Amino acid sequence: MTAFTLEEFAASAQRLRSEIRKTITGQDAAIHHLLVATFSRGHCLLEGPPGTAKTLLARSFSAALSLEFGRIQFTPDLMPGDVLGANLFDFSSNAFRLVKGAVFTDILLADEINRAPPKTQAALLQAMNERVVTIDGTDHALGDHFQVVATQNPIEQQGTYPLPEAQNDRFLFKIVLDYPNREEELAILRRHADEALDFGTRTTQIEPVMTAEHLKAAYGLIDSIRLDDKILTYIVDLVRATRTDPDIREGASTRAADAVASAVRAAAALDGRNYAIPDDVQSLILPALRHRIMLGPTAEIEGRTADDVLSAIISRTEAPR
Repeated sequence: MTAFTLEEFAASAQRLRSEIRKTITGQDAAIHHLLVATFSRGHCLLEGPPGTAKTLLARSFSAALSLEFGRIQFTPDLMPGDVLGANLFDFSSNAFRLVKGAVFTDILLADEINRAPPKTQAALLQAMNERVVTIDGTDHALGDHFQVVATQNPIEQQGTYPLPEAQNDRFLFKIVLDYPNREEELAILRRHADEALDFGTRTTQIEPVMTAEHLKAAYGLIDSIRLDDKILTYIVDLVRATRTDPDIREGASTRAADAVASAVRAAAALDGRNYAIPDDVQSLILPALRHRIMLGPTAEIEGRTADDVLSAIISRTEAPR
């Protein structure tokens, strides 16, 4: 397959959602945003309390997309070499041999990323920005489908290291997962009551919807979508408003504006359109900017969140007609 029509892509995206919902219940917004991130080639930070299916969501995505899945548990003693790999001397061949780290995969689950010190977190900066890692002066490509899905627990802060701003800025979205409602939670228990008591088998029922060839065609389709200047102006106005808002100490970067524009193109294609609308921008601003701004002391004292402040900016910024 060398090409996708918008209708075919939107239909495939709907099938992806259906397959992922075989294992994930009650996280439709998270599924949508992870789809947008995947097709706009961005990375995601999943934040939520333990037991809200963050790991299962990442595994389900890799299964539905026929991508290789890798996981690394971030701990205080984790070293950069554990993430990237290292050249080790092989006595049998009397030469150095590259032992690849966990980063050499398609979808990398960086579990509890804020439990590793900044030195180890920084090992991902080049990989996330360039999809390349440099080991002993040699560049190693990670592939077109490389994506980091990191998780962090917002409740427990003991023994954690806040992500530096440069790391946060490389995540396209910060997706917040909360507990499901009563009906959804009951549906999860009913489904699991009919399954084997083996976590590892829960993604085996997912049928692959796309191959690497399909993904390449989807990338080409999204790359062909162009944004109207009114949409671009709207994105810039929203991002620039974060730099002058009195409730925000540090606003979003130009990289953030560019990331939103990329995500908007993917969101339009997922909806079967070759053009974007203001609703696309508004639906992506919160996950795209909530981790990129720093609230001022007044907002923090009054108990307002980043989402509260960003929602206020959206409401007072005129959208294009």
